[in-house]
Amino acid sequence: MNDPIADMLTRIRNSQMRGKSTVSTPDSKLRVRVLDVLADEGYIRGYEKMTGADGHPAIEISLKYFDGIPVIRELKRVSKPGRRVYMGVKDIPIVRQGLGVSIVSTSKGVMTDAAARNANIGGEVLCTVF
Repeated sequence: MNDPIADMLTRIRNSQMRGKSTVSTPDSKLRVRVLDVLADEGYIRGYEKMTGADGHPAIEISLKYFDGIPVIRELKRVSKPGRRVYMGVKDIPIVRQGLGVSIVSTSKGVMTDAAARNANIGGEVLCTVF
């Protein structure tokens, strides 16, 4: 697997299209940081670390629905292994006029676009959520 973040986002998208309540993904520090941001912003119910069927560490993500419709409508990967996208604080995109969130990996950790603007730091734009 070349892009673990894209893999996790695809698993979330696919599970929501099927109406699943949970989805499992392999464990990593960066995935946990992205899931922390998604949980803080209210896009997922939460997550739980566990051991997978193969004995490797895994994360079980609890997806969130409102009236049977997934809360996450759009989940896009911006920075990819073949093309990293770094932006200064003034260039970080505003998603859907502020209704969505950009997740940014900065020197101070993984955070939302609003938190990065408040801290006055830029970084690598990992993905956008709406």
